[in-house]
Amino acid sequence: MPQLVLGDSVPHDTAHAVSVSLPTWESNVAWATGDESIVSRMSTGYPRFFIHKSIERFARDVASKFGNAGYQAMLFPTKLTAAWCADFLRDKAPAHALEGLDFVHLVLDFSRPEATAIESLSPSISAVLFHRDAYKYARQFWQHSGVGISSRRAEYCQSLLNQGILVLEDSSRTIAPSERLQINITQHISQSGCQQTTSLPEENGDYAPGRNSNIPTEDPHESSSIPSAEEEKAILRRRIAGILNRRRASPPKCSLETELPGQSAETPAEHDIYLFPTGMSAIFNVHRFLLGVRGSMKSVSFGFPYVDTLKILQKFGPGCVFYGNASEENLDHLQAKLEDGENFLGLFCEFPGNPLLTCPNLKRIRSLADQYDFAVVVDDTIGTFGNVDVLQYVDVVVTSLTKFFSGACNVTGGSAAFNPKYRYYPQLKATTETDYVDTYWPEDAVVMEQNSRDFLTRIASMNRNAEAVAELLRDHQLIRRVYYPKYNLDRANYEDCRLPTGGYGGLLSVTFHRDEDAVTFYDHLETHKGPSLGTNFTLTSPYVILAHMAELEWAASLGVDPSLVRFSVGIEDVDELTRVFKDALDAAIATTTVVG
Repeated sequence: MPQLVLGDSVPHDTAHAVSVSLPTWESNVAWATGDESIVSRMSTGYPRFFIHKSIERFARDVASKFGNAGYQAMLFPTKLTAAWCADFLRDKAPAHALEGLDFVHLVLDFSRPEATAIESLSPSISAVLFHRDAYKYARQFWQHSGVGISSRRAEYCQSLLNQGILVLEDSSRTIAPSERLQINITQHISQSGCQQTTSLPEENGDYAPGRNSNIPTEDPHESSSIPSAEEEKAILRRRIAGILNRRRASPPKCSLETELPGQSAETPAEHDIYLFPTGMSAIFNVHRFLLGVRGSMKSVSFGFPYVDTLKILQKFGPGCVFYGNASEENLDHLQAKLEDGENFLGLFCEFPGNPLLTCPNLKRIRSLADQYDFAVVVDDTIGTFGNVDVLQYVDVVVTSLTKFFSGACNVTGGSAAFNPKYRYYPQLKATTETDYVDTYWPEDAVVMEQNSRDFLTRIASMNRNAEAVAELLRDHQLIRRVYYPKYNLDRANYEDCRLPTGGYGGLLSVTFHRDEDAVTFYDHLETHKGPSLGTNFTLTSPYVILAHMAELEWAASLGVDPSLVRFSVGIEDVDELTRVFKDALDAAIATTTVVG
């Protein structure tokens, strides 16, 4: 059985875990409401909602060394990302909180011989320094955008700062910022173009373990030096492109070493896959790219959204029109707006949605996009590109690699795949040549590459286990409804995109007839419990409490029950897994009987 200690990292004793143990319903409510007696016991948390202690420690050091007394710092990988944060503060924070707003840029000191050896890592830090009254707004930017530094970058760069290798930009002998930016862009263009390689994806787009012998088997941060990870990033891009192209795959062998199986002019190649430090950063940047391509226009947020996707569309740019149900009636209303002459930047949605697993009608959305000229951006994190092919209908597929693709719950990452089939592809590609800078920290890329080697195998296991759990819960007397693509009313939309070898995914949610039964069931369920999803182990969460505590009435108005329980089903033995669920259901029945 898993560790169920309040505040423990999930997985247990994992330095860079992206979840934290919240073993009781009460502890989730306390965390969501900011109860300090619970918050103070958290050893870690989901990275955008809980700033990792390594990052906090580094930020405190930067603020104390370089800032005014009492000022705080937020850390970013580049000057540009720091500038975005400062712009957000100027727009949202009160005037008095902006006094003394400043930047600190830490770069390698090339008078030190060690600096040249690690230059390819780009271990720079740009800090925004601000009055403490601006902190909550800086936290909002950190959470919404996902562009802050990772915990591995923080640990590495703090070590460099302590050794005097990372210094204030003005005191270092380094390349000028404009020159360094040009170098990064040039490197990106070179890396993202067609390259010859002797390592090709297997027919299923995956790689066999051990194929790249230079990849360390331990956490690379433990090594005395870390690789630049250019090879690992190339593998990740090829792996993602190969899986995205599986439905179209024809011969398993490629005529050219630069081709992927089934690759054509209308399918993404390696150079069409862009990596980001988080999934939310992928969404944030794709929205930014589209604004650059099409100008300042409102977007459409379609379906009950992951909380920060909606916030990005609302707070960055001219705003959005929100449709919360992803229904045909919602599409009718949108079509009426389009027919009346309203124009939109793009439509953003999830497939399926979180937490109701709703699947919008992508075929109809594509038809409207072609007729009325807007982009379609779909987040396939929950369905995964191992199960569904949304690419046939969309301009851009965004994915949180942190979740199912990694599975290990110990690293973050995101990707965006541009579809050559549709009209905005040339403009998006041109925009990325000047506006995309790879900020994915090399250590994180190495860990992600290792974790994702068996992605398709794990997804198949999760599909089977989730179906078994869904069947068990669906027939139980305490359960009011199971939300799962196989059983939802919009199943036809899912089936339209389901791959021949795809299942219905590893995520499902349930509601109970009585709220009290949901609480008892949760407290007795012997799985890991905490935020995030897509883990190799089953992870349970009262998702609405965690994500929407401040807006429960709004969520309920869109059919999302505050007492909903969400399960990300792992790869455990299915008999043991169903036993654990049966035991929790029995405990809830026993409590109901006693109360009755």
